[in-house]
Amino acid sequence: MVVQHRALPAVPATADVWLLVRQRPAVLRRSTHELAAALADAHGPRFAVWHTDELLFGVQGGRLVLRTLGGADLPAPEVVCVRQVAGPMHSDREVTLLRHLERMGSTLVNTVAAQLKCRNKVWQLQELALAGLPVPDTVSYATAPLEGVVRSPRLRTPCVVKSVNGAKGGQVFLAPDPHLLREVAGSLTQEAPFLFQEHVAHSHGRSLRVVVVDGEPVGAVLHTSHNGTLASNMAKGGSATLCAGRYPQAEKLAVRAVRALGLDIAGVDLLFTAEDAYTICEVNAVPGWRPEMTAVTPAIAACIADRLSRRGCAG
Repeated sequence: MVVQHRALPAVPATADVWLLVRQRPAVLRRSTHELAAALADAHGPRFAVWHTDELLFGVQGGRLVLRTLGGADLPAPEVVCVRQVAGPMHSDREVTLLRHLERMGSTLVNTVAAQLKCRNKVWQLQELALAGLPVPDTVSYATAPLEGVVRSPRLRTPCVVKSVNGAKGGQVFLAPDPHLLREVAGSLTQEAPFLFQEHVAHSHGRSLRVVVVDGEPVGAVLHTSHNGTLASNMAKGGSATLCAGRYPQAEKLAVRAVRALGLDIAGVDLLFTAEDAYTICEVNAVPGWRPEMTAVTPAIAACIADRLSRRGCAG
């Protein structure tokens, strides 16, 4: 099925509200197009969509500057809604741009600090565990050789193996026993470390995604895998069932997780550990959402309007 997207609004010379998205030619999510349309309706010429590859930034005459590729000066926007997925960000590229915008005085939703906590799945777990929230037992490493890591006596199987910065269920698999884990170790790419996480058998092939905006759950969906496989992501062929309000304890836990990471907007993936008991799988700082989750876009638009109002820029 071909999804028709409304054209993104033209970029005005100046704008108070930005939606900052990935470099081209990356295909933008349907939810990003939906959000852009809503913000354009709300803010008109005060709103612009910028791709990360359209901007130059630096220092001139002792002051921070921001420019287009064509050399035109840009004032820093009042509020930037970041739709650049945290996992693939590079510290010397996208993160530097976000830092520059913050240092120029822009309010980022989510902040650079919160984005960075979500950029690495182990960093997330560190923060969540310190906040006393339930997370699966996990092992990772810094510079140890992977072949040695998988032979550690404290590494138990079955375990879920993930890249620390993967997305959409990519680079995730279940290792049922030590033999298989050792067999595949030599074929795994080592551009980023892996984590080895307790397999929550009660939740095999199913997970909850709760979208939280400004401390409130505004949408929830139950993801179920295809043919009993581990990953339940839609990108992996899973199915989705809306379930807002059906799992209130899960929604409360999602709100606590988002608060612990300092996020304004997030999608929290939860695993079932028992009946009405959950553990936090991971937190996504740039969540997507189903078209039927009609409360999400208005909630994010209201969040942006609130940040503008706090800066005295409502209009």
